[in-house]
Amino acid sequence: MTLLKMLLKKLLIAACLLPTLALANSGGYPLDVAPDRSNNLAALQNGAKLFVNYCLNCHAAASMRYNRLRDLGLTEDQIKTNLLFSGDKVGDLMKTSLQAKDAKEWFGVVPPDLSVIARAKASSAGSGSDYLYTYLRTFYKDESRPTGWNNMVFPNVGMPHALWQLQGIRTAKMVEEKDPHEPGKLVHNFAGFETVTPGTMSATEYDGAVADLVGYLNWMAEPSQGLRKRLGVWVVLFLAMFSFLAWRLNASFWKEVK
Repeated sequence: MTLLKMLLKKLLIAACLLPTLALANSGGYPLDVAPDRSNNLAALQNGAKLFVNYCLNCHAAASMRYNRLRDLGLTEDQIKTNLLFSGDKVGDLMKTSLQAKDAKEWFGVVPPDLSVIARAKASSAGSGSDYLYTYLRTFYKDESRPTGWNNMVFPNVGMPHALWQLQGIRTAKMVEEKDPHEPGKLVHNFAGFETVTPGTMSATEYDGAVADLVGYLNWMAEPSQGLRKRLGVWVVLFLAMFSFLAWRLNASFWKEVK
């Protein structure tokens, strides 16, 4: 009995520490809540356009075909005209022309496939959409990095800021403060961003564009999620109606038996 109590106590402590550990692994930067774009077809279409123009140059989405974008209300002609590179076909997978060898040499790592990135980044510290939304809005110029860029959510990231023309160039302002845990020691704490060169979008416009892109990434992780949710509602309604009929039928049957 004593051993069982000790095991239960350890499991309880571990369960309490999991959220803290997840937050520490995320870099410690607080995640912003991503706007919900799941039911906004215009936003998802814009997100698909941003993905093809700014992400697909380095990242692939090998589990997604271009023609699946018809689920977002796009026609094949619109896909061909606006979202296909030269030589690609509507039925092709979303692959990148960047060779893995070149990517390894230039960035130090092969860019990951983004087919299910919104689900892969989900944790107890926040959803995958929250992570990506904050990540894409916290790049800053850092000349000490090989690419010239760094990120608050993902410190020492190997990816350059692909959307810098839209957001502009910013630097991170750091201030020296006393370490509350070690008297006499100074630490550098983040105190906001400073704009060096403005982008083609205002801050509000950029946040909206990133929300559209993240919304598309979330949709791409499970294109059938909208249909699944709609079917789920009908299934619940059917089961509720069936349960009511079964209940009344059962009552009628036993009434005759008595």
